[in-house]
Amino acid sequence: MQIGLACDHGGFELKEELKSFLRSVNIEPADMGTFAEDSVDYPDFGMLVAEKVSRGELERGILICGTGIGMSILANKFPGVRAALANDLYSARLSREHNDSNILVIGGRIVAKDLAKEIVRVWLETPFSAGRHKRRLEKIEAIEKKNFKG
Repeated sequence: MQIGLACDHGGFELKEELKSFLRSVNIEPADMGTFAEDSVDYPDFGMLVAEKVSRGELERGILICGTGIGMSILANKFPGVRAALANDLYSARLSREHNDSNILVIGGRIVAKDLAKEIVRVWLETPFSAGRHKRRLEKIEAIEKKNFKG
């Protein structure tokens, strides 16, 4: 599996840490920036990952900004993206089990590096449980199809 990875300046340090972590578990991240701690606009980088996940070019992505809120809002504008802000293990697990999240968003200024690695590990290892949750996602997909005028 290849995972898209992007951040703004508020998530740069954590992105670099997670990039190494992903490689240590045999996942090659597609790093889409930013590539320094200089101030940037998160939409410019988050959209690169969200577009690829939306088009099916990447199975999953990880986005990081200061709080994770901005990247979450951005990513969920793309059809087929189910971005989940998970700054704790419980949210990471349920975002996969119940929501089949395909983009994980983390607050780089909120979550410590070791916890972030564990969040990513849980998110990667947790399968979608389907069942009643599949029905709910199908309802969301129907709304997307009806409203998306891309």
